[in-house]
Amino acid sequence: MLLSLYRSMRSYRGFILGSVKREFQSRYRNSLFGALWTVLNPLSMIVVYTVIFSQIMRARLPGVDDGLAYSVYLCAGLLTWGLFAEITTRSQSMFLENANLLKKISFPRMCLPVITLLNAGINFAIILGLFFGFLLISGRLPGMALLALIPLLIVQVIFAAGLGMLLGILNVFFRDVGQMFGICLQFWFWLTPIVYPLSILPSGIQHLISLNPMTALMTSYQNVFLYNQWPQWSSLTPLLIIGVLLCAMALRLFRQRVGEMVDEL
Repeated sequence: MLLSLYRSMRSYRGFILGSVKREFQSRYRNSLFGALWTVLNPLSMIVVYTVIFSQIMRARLPGVDDGLAYSVYLCAGLLTWGLFAEITTRSQSMFLENANLLKKISFPRMCLPVITLLNAGINFAIILGLFFGFLLISGRLPGMALLALIPLLIVQVIFAAGLGMLLGILNVFFRDVGQMFGICLQFWFWLTPIVYPLSILPSGIQHLISLNPMTALMTSYQNVFLYNQWPQWSSLTPLLIIGVLLCAMALRLFRQRVGEMVDEL
């Protein structure tokens, strides 16, 4: 199944790349700042959180006492969470938003998740590149531990893609799914140590927060960028297993319901 899926995606790579280009251009057409909005939105969040929390959190980041520490910690969490949020939120609405395309044009339906992933990846690459520039200028660019970003991103994308596609299929049949997930995502953000370090919480709360599969991922990113430390790979195993299971469930459900989905749109 995976081999046939790869072949179909390769055959339609022109359609996929063209769709990615059109979507990126249409998003910022007639916009004064254009693609700069890709940076301004997360940057505004970082500024707000830094202004509010920097004085509180600066002394609570273990092993770091400089003024930029919390900003780096916050950027590491917010930027990577933004990738997860964009993949899942756009995936849960991708079939509904492309209803006319699905009804009028014959193409492998799995192209849509691939297009969604590529668009999210482009936005993330732009922001991450600017973050690297900030780290370089400030003298805080990590060393060899940066290589850990590749497997971390792979684990994150597998989890986000599986969850997003599953939500996208369910949202076709139950339109409340998208609304409910938007609310759940807000709670999920605050239950993940992004704005605050896990170490400042009471031990009982730390244990509960550690059950969140995104906690190990965010902590790994923050350790790479802030402390130049390699992740504890064993802590990411549950997230990887969940991600693979979600992808398998989503692909199976998609194959079973793809015909009904077009009728429901």
